[in-house]
Amino acid sequence: MALPTRVSRALGTPVDPFGSIQREFDTALNRFFGGRDLFGGDGGSNWAPYGVDVREDADHVYVEADLPGFKKEEIDVTLENQMLTIAAEHREESKEGDDEKNRGYLLRERRYDRFQRSFTLPSTVSDQQVQAKLNDGILTITLNKREETKPRRVQVS
Repeated sequence: MALPTRVSRALGTPVDPFGSIQREFDTALNRFFGGRDLFGGDGGSNWAPYGVDVREDADHVYVEADLPGFKKEEIDVTLENQMLTIAAEHREESKEGDDEKNRGYLLRERRYDRFQRSFTLPSTVSDQQVQAKLNDGILTITLNKREETKPRRVQVS
């Protein structure tokens, strides 16, 4: 999913037609393949039903992802070329003596869980300072906006 790279704030402001076409094309492909890319990878997170919210204010962009059951050691957040990727993987390792423990199961579905989402960030986001915190199963990523792209007040004389 791509975040808008240019937001029209006033009527008559030019819109990037190629950016709009790219977003529509990505959305159509994602719907056609049921959230998966051509190679069977995760294009929209059909692996697990974990929701992600993205919001912004004047100084920051916030990404909040529901990741219940994941430990911080199992979560990987990367930012490269304005692409933010959140990946999490949980595997239950079998240990010696687990055969005794495994015998009582009639159904066992909680051994492996995976989550991955990628977002194209707008050019207003700085990649120099990023914070990620996991609290009560919610991963919150705070991205600062570049100073030169923040709105500034101009004194009228």
